[in-house]
Amino acid sequence: MVWKGDVEGQKFDEDTNQIDIMDLIRTVEEQGKEESRETEIIELEDRRRLGIATLGSLKQHSRISAFRRFIEGWYLSYFEPAAARGLPLAGPQQHLNIHGDNLSNVVQFMEREHPEKFKAILRRIAGKIPGVKEIDTKKSDDGRLLLRFNDKGFKDPFYAQQMSDGTLKIFAYLILLEDPSPPPFICIEEPENGLYHKLLEMLVREFREHAAAQRGGSQIFVTTHQPYFVDALGPDEVWILEKGADGFSTIKRASDDEIVQSMVLEGLPLGALWYSDYLDAR
Repeated sequence: MVWKGDVEGQKFDEDTNQIDIMDLIRTVEEQGKEESRETEIIELEDRRRLGIATLGSLKQHSRISAFRRFIEGWYLSYFEPAAARGLPLAGPQQHLNIHGDNLSNVVQFMEREHPEKFKAILRRIAGKIPGVKEIDTKKSDDGRLLLRFNDKGFKDPFYAQQMSDGTLKIFAYLILLEDPSPPPFICIEEPENGLYHKLLEMLVREFREHAAAQRGGSQIFVTTHQPYFVDALGPDEVWILEKGADGFSTIKRASDDEIVQSMVLEGLPLGALWYSDYLDAR
């Protein structure tokens, strides 16, 4: 069932498994909602196709289209340093992809479209990666843009292909946060892999500052199995997902546990409490 117009649609509970669509429409009409006159039944020929994908492509369903665009704007990052070390075909690309194998293409886009801002970004990122004095770029003969990392202890720079996994990951995440048109929702899968544990606090701080930005900030959702990462978070920023014996997962906020909240206020790190089984039953 589709509601048109700009007014909020009627909510109903699908868990009852006893929904009578026509009865629901009559109920909406009896409630006197102005938009009830713009309600229609849509039957899809193929049940395997999503309604939001089908109806979201039609202009007359503006709210469904907006919701479809919102979901399509979600960004999933599972950065793989090995993929980022490759040499993709030359050509600028605006956004970092899921594995980060187009990192040099994104760098090329930012340098071409925002040259002065990009130089400032490289200087800022270099100051946040331990041991790195400067980051710059060099064009190859075939038109590719190569990243160069100038280490404080060496005269000659290192190219991205020679850098450690941790350095590449930090650089990629910080470049992601500098996207001029960031996605509304960023999901990052286990950013701690390959990172020195003391860098996790800095990474959390960067994620938090980006998400809290008044303009242009994305909502950031991070999955982690690393207590050191959780140490840098507050109880209101941590959600615990627990899979039950029935196969379904429950979710709760760490701040909902008064004992955990009190212990954090006393100075105990949240990750240590997780390691000691205060956040879950195991």
